[in-house]
Amino acid sequence: MNRNEPISRVASAALFDKSKTFFPGGVNSPVRAFKSVGGTPLFIQKGEGAYLWDEDGNKFIDFCCSWGPLIHGHNDPDVFEAIIDTLKNGASFGAPTKHENNLAEFILQRIPFIDKIRFVSSGTEAVMSAIRLARGYTGKSKIIKFDGCYHGHVDSLMVKAGSGLATFGTSSSAGVPEQLANETIVLPLNDSETLKNCISTYKEELACIIIEPIPANNGLILQDKSFLHEVREICSNHGILLIFDEVISGFRVAFGGAAELYNIKPDIVTYGKIIGGGLPVGAYGAKKEIMSFVSPDGPVYQAGTLSGNPVAMAAGLAQLKKCSETDFYTSQSEKTNSFINDINAFCLENNLAVELVAIGSIFWFSFNGKKRVRQASEIDADMSHFNKLHSFLLNNGVYLGPSGYEVGFVSSVHDEYLLKEASNIIKKGLVYCMN
Repeated sequence: MNRNEPISRVASAALFDKSKTFFPGGVNSPVRAFKSVGGTPLFIQKGEGAYLWDEDGNKFIDFCCSWGPLIHGHNDPDVFEAIIDTLKNGASFGAPTKHENNLAEFILQRIPFIDKIRFVSSGTEAVMSAIRLARGYTGKSKIIKFDGCYHGHVDSLMVKAGSGLATFGTSSSAGVPEQLANETIVLPLNDSETLKNCISTYKEELACIIIEPIPANNGLILQDKSFLHEVREICSNHGILLIFDEVISGFRVAFGGAAELYNIKPDIVTYGKIIGGGLPVGAYGAKKEIMSFVSPDGPVYQAGTLSGNPVAMAAGLAQLKKCSETDFYTSQSEKTNSFINDINAFCLENNLAVELVAIGSIFWFSFNGKKRVRQASEIDADMSHFNKLHSFLLNNGVYLGPSGYEVGFVSSVHDEYLLKEASNIIKKGLVYCMN
């Protein structure tokens, strides 16, 4: 397909016009509106393996993978079979089922730093519950988060840094009271000195530090391993709980997530995405002593009508069984690195100021020419190159999330041939968008 020949979006455009009469902005999650990249959002008809088809019949190699959960691609036969078999007995009961036990046992047997887990229905809900648990367990109210880490649309975490290096949060969404945001201290990533100074001032008031050990929702901001270990040490020394938000990185970079990859044991961990096999799910876990504070055992209330949904639990177990196979994560990392190294070598040879950054099977286009972006402030706010690339890739059959701040994902069904095909298209796109 010629790069200047836009794909047909007639069906998607009609559906989008209709959806705008039903939903704010025509969507049920903001980034789907394509406001960052422009044009009409694609309405997806179906997915199979590593491919997507939209309502106009356009076919795409998919690197969004439903924003990460589909580590085995669309319509994986084992996950599909588990869903159908479970669904035959009913979709939801609001009561315990063996499927919750089965998935919890499978996870807890393989992740040694948590004793108990609580399933919820989304990553945001998992983080919200983890923050409440940390406050309830410690009896303290203030928390530290880091600029560039996204933790879902939790009120106390919808904050951004002010003008100083270490600031109290300023609400970044209408409807979040400033007094609630003021319980959150926002620090720059990978800055040990600022963190130590903040701890010195507020250590008696801090319930927890929450961090994405692999920040992957505001670009891919890879941290120095030494910084993460230092955060762990500081928390241990001052009785502050460390929360790892592994909604994206959990079961993606290793079975035990970044905690396993970096050999760091958080006090509380949150999961999502992959553990539901593509269905809505989240979870948080910790040692028995901390989890004993969760209702009905303890005073920290948290509930969910659809928590532990049997269909999601069965889908998650089928998916995680495949993830637990020998060398699965090594294979995923190797082919992802081969994919991005091929593109990076091309960019270097052709003097293109862009580089793909990757960890595990997650990758990101860094258009400021830096391989290692360690703080949110280092990300080039000019996304014009990505927006142009995104349009080119859609017209040539490659689907990425519609924002330059979002990462891409490689699944187990992205084979060598398909990745080579995508690489060649991306190379042409980069030449086009950088000129």
